[in-house]
Amino acid sequence: MQSAEKISITLPSEMLRLLREAVAEGEYASTSEALCDAVRAWYRPRLEDTECVAALRARARQSLADPAASLSEAEADIRLAARFGASGAGDAPL
Repeated sequence: MQSAEKISITLPSEMLRLLREAVAEGEYASTSEALCDAVRAWYRPRLEDTECVAALRARARQSLADPAASLSEAEADIRLAARFGASGAGDAPL
């Protein structure tokens, strides 16, 4: 079992009411369980962002290491314009 540490927090009345209702309705066994779930939900996007950035960096390194470009500059401009809705490649800096 993971070690746990007891903390004290202050919540606005409305948040505390919602938390207690979730426990009373059986959505969670305790306020601690509900708060742990909230922290996990808050932390998950941070982990996904880290994984996404790592994947993008790996892909960029791979592309930079490849001496043969897979797209011409014109093809890249067309794809970027289609993806981001730009009317032309020179309209806005990347």
